[in-house]
Parts: sequence; structure tokens; C-alpha cells
Amino acid sequence: MKRMLLGVGNRLSRDDGAGPVLAERLAGSAWVAVDCGTSLENAGGIVTRECPDLLVIADAARMGLAPGTVRRLARPAVDRMLASTHGLPLSFFLDRLDSAAAEMILLGIEPADLSFGEGLSAVLEDAIAGLARSLAEDGPGIESIEILEGNESPSGSSGLA
Repeated sequence: MKRMLLGVGNRLSRDDGAGPVLAERLAGSAWVAVDCGTSLENAGGIVTRECPDLLVIADAARMGLAPGTVRRLARPAVDRMLASTHGLPLSFFLDRLDSAAAEMILLGIEPADLSFGEGLSAVLEDAIAGLARSLAEDGPGIESIEILEGNESPSGSSGLA
């Protein structure tokens, strides 16, 4: 099974760098891991070329949960992810990837600190380390991560940065 992870986020906004850090931690594993930085759309060609069986897109996401919480996001909840594309709705880009990957999963990681600066907060550092270890070792895996449905509306969360 060919597995690919696209890590999305801005490493200069502390916990928004969770996706790229996860991609970095999966280097050398059975995963094809790509640090997309803030330009998810630039990875479209790689996904099309690789045609993974499983495509995971990981990004910080405001879900109204405890910092460090990881959830699979149902497609309607995509607006909770902090990723953006240059002028295109994120859902439009994801629709383009549907034909290139047999299965696509969106992973949201609740940030604690989105201030300017490098490095993850301690709670996100721990969450990413555990998630990377689980994915790299084929541990409980993605199926064990709870799904945050699109119609849930956590208090105080607009879903957008």
C-alpha cells in the first residue's frame, strides 16, 4: 500500500507548523511525506504522479478542542483547517485530488499557540511525536483517530485563522 502524507502549515506561526513537522518526522518511514509549507496546491503534481492508495493531509485546525487533539475531519469540516490556497477554495483543490488517490483523509491538529515564532508548543510537540510514531510503526493508525463531523460547531471557533 502506497501511503502519502502532505504536511501543511506555516512554521513561522508556531503550532501552525504541525503539518510540516509531522511530514519531517515521517521521513525515512514507509510513508511518502511531503512538507508543503503554506502551499498545498504545489503538491498536486506529486500526488498525481505517485497515485497513492492513501493520501493524508495534515494541518493545524481550529476545532474547539484541547490543544494537541488530533481528529479526522469529514469533508464538510474542511473550513476548520488553517491551510489555504492562492485564491482557490480548499475544497476545490481537494476535489482535484480525489481522482489521484484511492482514499483521502484530512487530519486536523488543534493548535495551542499561533503567534509569530518558530517551534511547536510543548503540547503539540508531544502530540506530533506520538502521531508520527504511531503512523511510522503502523500502530493503531489513522482508523483509530476520531472523526470530527462537519456539522459540529465548537463554541468560540470560526474554523478560520
